[in-house]
Amino acid sequence: MDLQLDGKLALVSGSTAGIGYAIARTLASEGASVIVNGRSQPAVDEAVDRIRSETHGTVLGYAGDLSRADAAEEVVRRHAGIGILVNNLGIFEAKAFEDIPDEDWQRFFNVNVLSGVRLARLVLPEMRRANWGRIIFISSESAVQIPTEMIHYGMTKTAQLAVSRGLAESVAGTNITVNSVLPGPTKSRGVGDFVEGMARSSDRSFEQVETEFFDHVRPTSLIKRFASPQEVASLVAYVASPLASATTGAALRVDGGVVKSAF
Repeated sequence: MDLQLDGKLALVSGSTAGIGYAIARTLASEGASVIVNGRSQPAVDEAVDRIRSETHGTVLGYAGDLSRADAAEEVVRRHAGIGILVNNLGIFEAKAFEDIPDEDWQRFFNVNVLSGVRLARLVLPEMRRANWGRIIFISSESAVQIPTEMIHYGMTKTAQLAVSRGLAESVAGTNITVNSVLPGPTKSRGVGDFVEGMARSSDRSFEQVETEFFDHVRPTSLIKRFASPQEVASLVAYVASPLASATTGAALRVDGGVVKSAF
């Protein structure tokens, strides 16, 4: 399927590894010019080189912390004409509610929510002038099934759904769409490292720890395994394309059936 992304410029925040990297690589393979983002220049350079070698596409890089207003303003100023914005930048950690200080709540909100709000606000005027655009928030199944082990993270993922829906309604009647994508447990770099560490510390295999996780922590999963970043990226690439012109204001699940609802 041709996703008709030739000539489109995409910014994927937090895209040097994991889901963000897979999204950037998939968009580049479909013909979009892609801006890869990470906090460090070496990580950005490595990701840009890898995607170029794998896709032979046009791949640019921006090293900067896009949870900061000055960095967000700089990347949009440096790369005019961003037509696809994928707000993937995010952080997570497991911590008991009683142990989460105010500073952590503020930090999670700033990185996971406000970074995407700010970038959307910055790119929207150009999208309105072009009467075309795609804004996608990478949320999580944790937005609708708040994990007790990281309530502050779940809060930010729910907030993204609210922002996404409200923003979609604000551009009603245009060719700009705004959606959220909700991955389930995914073998991103952080999750993979965490599970592999657990496996080593308990002298078990990755597969054994994975089975235990889905038996006890996410028992509602229908696929009974971690999704791959590419499985998430495939949905995101479609939603970013002109083919998805009738999909907007939606919360699209690629959660492996973890959310126990038909709606």
